[in-house]
Amino acid sequence: MPEYLPLIIVCAVIGAFTVVFLGAYIVLCHRTKNTAGERHMADMEIVKRLLKYAVPYKKEFVLVFVIMLVSIAYDVVSPLLVGKIQGIIKGNFALPELYRMVAVYALILVVSMVCTYFQAMILQEVGQKILSQLRLDIFSRIESLSHEQLNQIPVGKLVTRVSNDPNAISYLFTNILVTLVKNTMVIFGVLGAMLVLNYALTLMVLCFVPFLILFTIVFQKFSRTVHRKVNNARTDVNTYLSENLSGMKITQIFNREDQKMEEFVGKSRTLARSKYQRMFVFGIFRPMVYMLFVTSNLFLFYIGCRGYIQDTTFLGQVITSEIVVSFYMYISKFFNPIQTLAEQFDMLQQSFASAEKIFTILDMVPEIVDEPDAVELDEIKGEIEFKDVWFAYKPGEWVLKGVSFHVYPKQTVAFVGSTGSGKTTILSLITRNYDIQKGQILIDGIDVRHIKIASLRRHFGQMLQDVFLFAGDIRSNILLRSEGISDEQVWEAARYVNADGFISRLDKGLDEPVRERGNNFSAGQRQLLSFARTIIHKPAVMILDEATANIDTETELLIQDSLEKMKNIGTMLIVAHRLSTIQHADNIILLSHGVICEQGTHQELLHRKGRYYQLYTLQYQKQQLTKGTN
Repeated sequence: MPEYLPLIIVCAVIGAFTVVFLGAYIVLCHRTKNTAGERHMADMEIVKRLLKYAVPYKKEFVLVFVIMLVSIAYDVVSPLLVGKIQGIIKGNFALPELYRMVAVYALILVVSMVCTYFQAMILQEVGQKILSQLRLDIFSRIESLSHEQLNQIPVGKLVTRVSNDPNAISYLFTNILVTLVKNTMVIFGVLGAMLVLNYALTLMVLCFVPFLILFTIVFQKFSRTVHRKVNNARTDVNTYLSENLSGMKITQIFNREDQKMEEFVGKSRTLARSKYQRMFVFGIFRPMVYMLFVTSNLFLFYIGCRGYIQDTTFLGQVITSEIVVSFYMYISKFFNPIQTLAEQFDMLQQSFASAEKIFTILDMVPEIVDEPDAVELDEIKGEIEFKDVWFAYKPGEWVLKGVSFHVYPKQTVAFVGSTGSGKTTILSLITRNYDIQKGQILIDGIDVRHIKIASLRRHFGQMLQDVFLFAGDIRSNILLRSEGISDEQVWEAARYVNADGFISRLDKGLDEPVRERGNNFSAGQRQLLSFARTIIHKPAVMILDEATANIDTETELLIQDSLEKMKNIGTMLIVAHRLSTIQHADNIILLSHGVICEQGTHQELLHRKGRYYQLYTLQYQKQQLTKGTN
């Protein structure tokens, strides 16, 4: 019994560590019992949904599995070969036999390395294809969401879902799952070889497994918590950056750089602290597993070397130096996969967390969808009718209240009124950016809900106050990547809306680079480009929402001339605050608090001397005062 006293002391030390870890685990479980960071999807549900992305590549995964079996043979066989080499060296040393064993060992090693290479290449190719498909699915779903749904999600979160989260899913298929399967097979293969080689020493090694399992469970609990903190903190940083980089000019105008920097530093420090916590958890777990590994080796050497490298016995079995050498390698190959498995399980949970966030987007049901019997319209005349339309962005807060009007083909109709009266809302409802709660909207006598959304919007051209230009060149922004349109047609559209003048003065013409949001062009130039973008697609209905609000007088004259030309193309709907720009409209509709107050031509409304007359008189007096001041 005294000879085993050192072993008992070491076991007591390990037991003390176990008690400390159990205490920490219980405290953490109590603290995180009701936290909101827990996932709401079961692991098996996530696995089933992720496997759908792997099904098209099942042949590749089967091939990887076969290659993996060959590479596993190295882990199982190599310790036996090294043990035999030890036996050759210890016994009657025969150099040819040693060469033969070393050659076999080298051959197995080379085969294993080749298999590992092909395994990695196949998985990387499959992983990139799955990654691309995931991103396409997420982006496609985001494109299908309504304006209301997009308004509820910060852009930074959407960017994270499309860019960062799929990477974790790709890593799941290229590394985690294969490593989990491989390491599990290695563990059982090594365990079987150890039992055949010497079951007594194998039982000694297995005594450490309960402690290893316990440490792994505790580690997973802590690591899952810190990984969530890291992911949430990273998402917060991305969201903050997305918003504040877009609004940097406002920050500079109001001299709030220091405040924004302080806020960003705070979020960055939160991310750094969460990463430190993750490093701390890994810094505790890895040494603990290594402690068990070293302890098991010490036990092996203590038990196997008591006979001073001569054969000894343990639990009735003989332990030779060959067995000690082989077991030393087997213990390493037994503990390393277990440690890797623990970390892989943690990364698996991280991938599941990313997958759940992705599925949260994919599971969003688009609010604006085609009805089963929706029709495709090859062309429309441009007749629009509102019948007792009621609409609210929020339940009970009506923006439109029983609005009814009729727009005939090729008419120009203007909507005027104070901010919040419902002008822009009407234009959004016509193209089904939102769906109404009551009433009916008809296009050529057909309810817009019975028309396919893509077909409906294809016949509309929208020119907004805030023109959005994409990074690229002028040609791509006019065409919006449409094919089959020649440069001559692009120039023709530009000439039609008076945009050819400034384009021709540019060094590269249509190939002139456009920076992000078109910030290297003036507001008027961007507006003219949006007109050309609309005209080239020959819409039946054109929508202008405050298209002349933020431009200079010279550009306004060009745009007014363009508008006169565009009236001949189709129906035109205009929202304008400056009443001087809509005097020639066929019908002017005055809105107030979601209700139509007046409608008629410019002269008719002035003759009535109602609300429109008051607005026009007020604006006219203001213009005269401004001219007098200048």
